[in-house]
Amino acid sequence: MNFDEIIERRGTHSAKWDMMDKLYNVPADTGISMWVADMDFRPPACVQNALKDMLDHGVYGYFGDDRAYKEAIRWWMANRHGWEIEGDAILTAHGLVNGTALCVQTFTQPGEGVAVMAPVYHAFGKVVKGSGRRLVELPLKLEAGRLEMDFAAWDAMIDPGTKMLILCSPHNPGGRVWTVEELRGVAEFCKRHDLILVSDEIHHDLVFGGAQHTVMTKAAPEALDRTIVMTATTKTFNIAGGHTGNIIIPDPALRKRVADTLWGLGISGNSFGLVMATAAYSPEGAEWVDALVAYLDGNRKLFDEGVNAIPGVKSMPLEATYLAWVDFSGTGMAPEEFIRRVEQEAGIAANHGATFGAGGESFLRFNLATPRARVAEAVARLQKAFGDLQ
Repeated sequence: MNFDEIIERRGTHSAKWDMMDKLYNVPADTGISMWVADMDFRPPACVQNALKDMLDHGVYGYFGDDRAYKEAIRWWMANRHGWEIEGDAILTAHGLVNGTALCVQTFTQPGEGVAVMAPVYHAFGKVVKGSGRRLVELPLKLEAGRLEMDFAAWDAMIDPGTKMLILCSPHNPGGRVWTVEELRGVAEFCKRHDLILVSDEIHHDLVFGGAQHTVMTKAAPEALDRTIVMTATTKTFNIAGGHTGNIIIPDPALRKRVADTLWGLGISGNSFGLVMATAAYSPEGAEWVDALVAYLDGNRKLFDEGVNAIPGVKSMPLEATYLAWVDFSGTGMAPEEFIRRVEQEAGIAANHGATFGAGGESFLRFNLATPRARVAEAVARLQKAFGDLQ
C-alpha cells in the first residue's frame, strides 16, 4: 500500500501517459498527466497474486464456472453497501461504457431520446450519439458551488420520445454523492415520464468524509421494474484494462432483455478481468480500499487548498471520486486562455470541461489519483501559471 511510490507509466501503452502529448500537446517527458480516470497505483497484492497464478498455470482458455466471481460481488455489495442481491441478477459486460451501450441498444430505438444530467461523464454522450439516439441534456444547477438537481425544469424538457435516463451516482465530474431524497426524486421523475433508469455507480467505493453513497435500488425499491444498476471493480482497484463490469438487474423481465442483447452480440467475460475482480472483492481488497480512500482524501485536501488560493479559481467540494472539478470562470479568462496556461505553462494534461456537456465550459477536470508529491508539483505549477492573479 505504498501510494507514494512513483511508478513510471510512460512507454507502457498507457492512454493516460502515452497519449497526453498527442491529445493535449503537453510534453511527454516533463508533463503531468491528470486527465483520463485511472490511477497511478498498483492494485492490491491479492489481485497481483491472482494474475501470477494464471501466468504460472500458463493456459488461457475460455472462462467458465462464474460462481466464485458472482459470490465475491454479492459479498462486497452486502458488506460494503448493505445491498443484498442474487447471483442470477448479475450480468457481465466489457466495462461500464460497454454496459451503457448495451442498455441503450436494448431499451431504445434509433432516433429516441436518452437523457443525462449535464455536465456528466463524456462517454455517455458518445455512446448515445454513436448508437443513433438523441442526447437529451438535463442541466444541473450550480448553487453555492455545488451541483443540484432541478426536476421542475426537467419536467418541461422531457418529450414522449425520450425513453431512458442515465444517472451518474456518485456524479462524475462534480463529485456529488446524491442523497436518498434526491435519488427518490430521480425514481419519481422516471416514473412520471416512463423512463428506464440506468444508474452508473462505478465510483461508489470512493467516498469521503461524512458522505454516504446509497444504491439506487435501496433508495427506491418501488422502481425495481425500471432500474438497472451498473458497478465495477475497475475504478476502485485500478484494473480498468481488465474491461469487466457488472450490470445488476433485480427484475427478471428487464434482465432477460439485456441478457438477450449480450447473447446477440456474442459478448462473454474476459478471463483476466473476471479473475482480478474475484480477487479484489475480498477482505484484503477491502483493507486496501480503506487505505486508498484515506490517501485520496489527503490528495484532495492538498489540491483544493492550493488551487483555491489562486484568485478566481475554485475547486468544487469533492464528496466522491478522485476527479477534481475546477471552475476558472472567476478569472474572467476565456476557456482558450486558462486551458493554454494549464497545458502550455503548467505542463498539465486535464480534461476540458466542455467535453462533459452543457455547464462544463468554464471547468477543467483533474485526476488526483497519483502520488502526493505529483499533486503538490501540479499545485505549484498551477500557482505559477496564474501567478499574475496573486
